[in-house]
Amino acid sequence: QVQLVESGGGLVQPGGSLRLSCAASGSFFSINAMGWYRQAPGKQRELVASITRGGNTVYADSVKGRFTISRDNAKNTVYLQMNSLKPEDTAVYYCNADVLEYYTGTSNYWGQGTQVTVSS
Repeated sequence: QVQLVESGGGLVQPGGSLRLSCAASGSFFSINAMGWYRQAPGKQRELVASITRGGNTVYADSVKGRFTISRDNAKNTVYLQMNSLKPEDTAVYYCNADVLEYYTGTSNYWGQGTQVTVSS
């Protein structure tokens, strides 16, 4: 079984910064793509950013130039550096990972979510 544990959420003023972390634990061969999604109240969950094992990245248009996704493969951890935060970034942020397990192939996992609130 694989677990994704997020940390780093909280309350920040507009224009501020936060850094989210998501660490994968358990028994598996490797982690392929990792990503961050978010879901605001009354809205669908949406992709924020994703990164391949090799470091190729994709960003939602709404966060380009403000957010940076990165990962440490040795630590099985993905990060999301969020700068110039806006009230509309307020949401629960979820980590997601495609995990290659030893005997069952690739499975997709979600973290429990971490709240990010941008407000003055």
